[in-house]
Amino acid sequence: MYAFTFERPASLDDALKRVAAGAKPLAGGQTLLASMKLRLSAPEQLADLGGCQELTGIRKEGDALRIGAMARHAEVAASADVKAAFPALADLASRIGDRQVRAMGTLGGSVANNDPAACYPSAVLASGATVITNGREIAADDFFQGLFSTALEEGELITAIRFPLPKKAAYEKLRQKASHFPLVGVFVAQFDSGVRVAITGAGNGVFRHAGLEAALSGSFTPEAAAGVAIDDSDLNSDLHATAAYRANLISVLAQRAVARALA
Repeated sequence: MYAFTFERPASLDDALKRVAAGAKPLAGGQTLLASMKLRLSAPEQLADLGGCQELTGIRKEGDALRIGAMARHAEVAASADVKAAFPALADLASRIGDRQVRAMGTLGGSVANNDPAACYPSAVLASGATVITNGREIAADDFFQGLFSTALEEGELITAIRFPLPKKAAYEKLRQKASHFPLVGVFVAQFDSGVRVAITGAGNGVFRHAGLEAALSGSFTPEAAAGVAIDDSDLNSDLHATAAYRANLISVLAQRAVARALA
């Protein structure tokens, strides 16, 4: 590791000032610190957001859940409010990484990083959530913009995410045993207005699948999902799996997710 200054602002305003002055915001550190060790990132200042109480908390607001950006994965998984109102989200959080990652990783950090194989972005996109920052609100459909890319501007911080509550929802993934990231993950959420389906791990970023959404909006059954052809032309091929294999996984996991949501 190299020399850098470590700061712990006590409020969101203080954190924003330090970030504006050039400090790199540190949430759970599950990606940033590893990147620093590998010299892929070399910030001279870190601003630890752990002391900003404005970024914490989980509460139900009408027909939605508002979760603070600094909520740890383990907190989301254990929250009675999340378990009661959005059990699929609690389940997703309970299966991220390993115990150490869940104890330190944060919702806001994961969403801001937008790793193409992260679990949380699929829940945010499938539920049509709203990403709340220090200056505005961004719809999930506008937020994720490809590989490690989001709509966040320089110096902008996520403060919370507001999740609409689906009628039924479930998340299924096939986990890479070494990294614990999903080889493919599928989040299915049913609303009165229709079904939203978000895929992670299969492409250059999280994305919705129009074919599955149309089929499941017409008939929310595993059979309807099974009848959708999954095009592999834009999917990833790497040492872990071919694009064709990932396409098959999308179909299989979508069927499992719907069955789980109906159980």
